[in-house]
Amino acid sequence: MAEREASKTAIGVAMLRAVHQLWDGPPKILDDPVVMSLLSAELQDRIRAGTTGFLEPRSIALRAHVLLRSRYAEERLEQAVARGVTQLVVLGAGFDTFAHRQPPWARAINIFEVDHPASQRLKRERLATAAIPVPPNVIYAPVDFEHDTLTGGLARVGFDPHRKTFVSCLGVLVYLTGEAIAELFAFIASLPPRSECVFTFGGARGLDEPGKPSLATAAAAVGEPWQSSMEIDDVIAALARAGLPEPVLPTPAEIHSYLGNRTDGLGPPKRNRIASVVVGAK
Repeated sequence: MAEREASKTAIGVAMLRAVHQLWDGPPKILDDPVVMSLLSAELQDRIRAGTTGFLEPRSIALRAHVLLRSRYAEERLEQAVARGVTQLVVLGAGFDTFAHRQPPWARAINIFEVDHPASQRLKRERLATAAIPVPPNVIYAPVDFEHDTLTGGLARVGFDPHRKTFVSCLGVLVYLTGEAIAELFAFIASLPPRSECVFTFGGARGLDEPGKPSLATAAAAVGEPWQSSMEIDDVIAALARAGLPEPVLPTPAEIHSYLGNRTDGLGPPKRNRIASVVVGAK
């Protein structure tokens, strides 16, 4: 991304969640009353007017994926907190709103939001404009990966590597090189046993539409090119090199519980690109 420019793809993801709140039917896959306030007035007007192309097949498929990955990660987090996890690290936090709609069980954990300083700055400005307070358990970790490391950025803001931690890494790996992915998995492996990471992997095959630019092309056009594309065998091998066990993917039954039998067009993805790995799991 440009040096002083917030991530356009992060804004795009927030738009998808906002569209879900206004235009998709009940029950909501992700109930997010905060996200609309993080968008510009122009984008809010476009969403309310229905002029964002949200009924196009690719938009529907991408929205289903974005909603599913967040819902799955948040439910895995709840289970992790029940077994003693006390820190949440949200990588590429963008306009994620979990911290601002956190349930009672999350209030005892520290939430570290990691992102490029420009994206983080815009989010905080939008929160202030909307008079949305920052919860006391939220810690911002501005990290520019061109000049800094995740470990260094977290250390500066009080992250404790000796405490069980949950890492949310949604929509991030495609922007990392193979070397950076290896460093990330090594960081996960260094965390205490029973720590966990939920992540998405691979590209967006199955979401692209004939005759239209691919999602990878669209991301590159706004200055945020994809750096990697992994299949599940690649993921397993990368985890093994870091000393981590094989990942767990959402089961068809779990996916159906979120996206089955809907009447708004949202449905299970053609390809499952969400995975979880637990440190020290057999």
